Order: sequence, then structure tokens, then C-alpha cells
Amino acid sequence: MSEEILINVTPPETRVAVIENGVLQELIIERLRQKGLVGNIYKGEVCRVLPGMQAAFVDIGLERAAFLHLSDFSSQELAEKASENIEHYLKEGQKLVVQVTKDPIGNKGARLTTDISIPSRYQVYMPYAGNSGVSQRIECEAERGRLRACIESYQQKHSVPGGFIARTAAECVEEAILYSDMTFLHKLWESILEKSQKAKVKTLIHEDLPLSVRTLRDLYKEGIEKIRVDSKETYLRMVEFAETFVPEVVTVIEHYSGERPVFDIYNVEDEISKALDRKVKLKSGGHLVFDQTESMTTVDVNTGGYVGGRNLEETIFKTNLEAAQTISRQLRLRNLGGIIIIDFIDMQSDEHKKQVLQALQRNLDKDHAKTKITEVSALGLVEMTRKRTRESLEHILCEPCSTCGGRGVLKTAESICLEIFREIIRVVRQYSVQQILVLASEQVVEMLLDEEADMLAELEMFLKVAIKIRAEAEYNQEHYDVVLL
Repeated sequence: MSEEILINVTPPETRVAVIENGVLQELIIERLRQKGLVGNIYKGEVCRVLPGMQAAFVDIGLERAAFLHLSDFSSQELAEKASENIEHYLKEGQKLVVQVTKDPIGNKGARLTTDISIPSRYQVYMPYAGNSGVSQRIECEAERGRLRACIESYQQKHSVPGGFIARTAAECVEEAILYSDMTFLHKLWESILEKSQKAKVKTLIHEDLPLSVRTLRDLYKEGIEKIRVDSKETYLRMVEFAETFVPEVVTVIEHYSGERPVFDIYNVEDEISKALDRKVKLKSGGHLVFDQTESMTTVDVNTGGYVGGRNLEETIFKTNLEAAQTISRQLRLRNLGGIIIIDFIDMQSDEHKKQVLQALQRNLDKDHAKTKITEVSALGLVEMTRKRTRESLEHILCEPCSTCGGRGVLKTAESICLEIFREIIRVVRQYSVQQILVLASEQVVEMLLDEEADMLAELEMFLKVAIKIRAEAEYNQEHYDVVLL
């Protein structure tokens, strides 16, 4: 399997595309005005304690106060006080150091934790953790044991508190490199502590790396053939970082200076446009429909024009298998998170259900975000969750339609005509008027003067008022005004 990473820099925006076998799998966008906050460390002030929710709002200097739940406290703090009452930990006006774990999404503020974690290429340092660990993606027990022993040896030798987690990239890495990585993280944490003591309240103490450099730290893995970046300045910065922390990556980073935009190499722009559509076509002729709401995302699987070969059950099974692969890719690409409900086409065979779930899980295993899926329910639904730390692709690139307000539908011209008739009757009965002017969109005016002309004439005779109609080019189909003359 060939893999590449493309980085497109258009100040003030950076876009990273993960390509597998020539197909876009994941897209990460960072804009200067909407820069992600996850990983940033702040010195905050408690502005409100909520005992009923066992949580608190903390002002860290953002537009909205951030949210800190008792479950997000460090294990060290929870062990010391051994209480389930938030009031035993926090009070209004208290100063504390917190880290952002979720960006502000919609109307919700950022999510915080006091259990600080600082990542590097090979390790994650958690100064308040009670123990260390190894990434679950490293399956070799011998290697897991080696990494644990390496961490324990380093901590005992240097008396470093807290714990480390060996990341997937640490597999088979020499101990000298891992020691150097842990030393860097420990020194970085000491500098953060020093800054926190001097910093003013509601200020940023430590900011995570920019997206281009985070790509080397978080997305690079063995097997990635090229990391192409179209900005010379960004390229030099990435090479400088790689030479210091991940020298084996330097040869993979390439400055792209071609005449075609770097994203045009694999038609990334077209894939982004498709990822904003509700409907996703399957190669077999079936299709998926994605509906994103505030609380969850639903995915509906349909056979569409696919009629299959042998029988209906086989047709449904093949469509569901293809859908499982496409859904997992679309979840990554659209960055959909939270609760996700998948309505697969009903299958009679338990073996087919099992194979579809296995296909879904197998494809989700490639995802960087943590996912969890359930069995097929009695209604043929699969419930799953995907960890969300930033806004979805749709929320980053789009805004609610100014015409329909995000509903996705408009009232018909006929419905608006009937509303206008009711409004005219209401106005005439409330006020003494001789003449009325109706301002409406061109579509509504056309219907009033054509299909509804007889009703309009009857209304004038019944109410004994003159009704004038005028089209307004700037009015949308639902917008109208009834003016008294």
C-alpha cells in the first residue's frame, strides 16, 4: 500500500491531505483565525462551580468559558482528596493550570483537563500520572516489555515523576533515542511549570506545534513514501524540526515546486467537494446518505441502482460490505464524531451481519481517532462512537444557508401564497385600510398573478380592499411583506 502526505499552504491556511493508494483518506485544515486549541496549556481562573454536574467553568481567556468535569482531573488529585464532590477540589476565583482536550464546537466551549499530557514523536509525558504504558497498537509482547523496561529505567535513573506512554512510532527504536526523547519532554515540562508561576491569569502558557510540524510528529509512520509541501518556508521549518527530532524522516520531506497545485496530483479538491455532499455514490450503484445534526450523525445505506446478480440477500450483502469500507473513509475525511448511527440494509443471515461488522471494524482500525462499534440491533442499526477533538469538515468550510437557515428546505411558493392571504385577512380585520401592497419574491408573485389570480380577486371583493403586488429581486422565496397604504 503506497501512502503520501500532501501539505498545501495558502496563508493564513494550512491543509494536510493523507493519501492511500491514490485516494484521499483524511484532511486536516488549520486556519489562523480558527486555529485548533487541543494540546494548548493555559493558566485559568474558575468562574463558576456546578455541584449538580460535578463540573466547573474556567476562564482561560477565550470568547466562551471552558468546561472542566471532575472525571477530567488528574489521577493524582483524585487520589489525594478521594472525593466525588467538585467543591472539594475547586472554588470560584481559584487559579489552576489546565490543558485543552477538545476545541470549542458549535455553542459549546472548550473541554479541559488538569491531567496534563505533552506529546513528542515517540513518547507522551504525563507529569501527574500514576503509571506508564505502551500504545495498544504495538502488539508484540516482547517489544511492549522492552519499552516498559526502558521507561522504568529512565525514570528511576533520573527521578522523573509521573509517567510516559510509548507511542506506536517508538516500536523498535533504539533506547538512546527514547532516552533523549524523554529528557526533552521532562525539560519542556519544567519550563512550562516555570512559565505558569510567572504568567498572568487567563493566558496561554504553552502552545502546540503548527499543523505542518505536527504532521511529522503525529501522522508520519513507516511506509509513507513522500511528504510533499508546496511552501519553501514551511519545507525548511519541517526539515529543521526533522533533523533535530526525527532524522529518519528528512529524506521523505520534499519541496513541491510543480506548476500544478499540489492537491491536483490526486484530485484532492474534487474529493473535498464530494465530502460536503449529503449523498455519496458507491461503485456498485448504491449510495449513502449522511445527515449531520447537533447531537449525532446518521448514515443511511441504499442499494440505489444496484440490482445484483443471484438473489436479493447477496445484493444486500455486497452493498453493505462496500458501504462499510466507504463509511469508514468518509468518517475520517469529514471528521465526523460523537454518536454515529448506521442504517445498513436489513440482512437475514447472521454470518453476513458478522462479516459486515468485521469489515467496518477492519477499516476503522486505520483511523487515528478512537472508535467503538456495537452489534447490529434488532432494527438493523449499528451504533458507534468516534472521538471528536475538532470541528467537522462541514463546519470548518461551510456556514448555514442564509436562505433556509440551515434547514435544507424552503416552503413552496404555494405555501407562501396561502400565508400571504391569511396575513392580508389578519391585517384588514385589525386595521381600517383601503389599499394593501404585497412585496414578495419573483416566484411567489408569479404564482399570485397566475394560478392564484382568481383567489386574489375573490379576496379583494370579500375584504373590499385593493391589493397590489410587487416583486422584489432580493427577497428569497419565504420572504414577504404586507404593507398598509
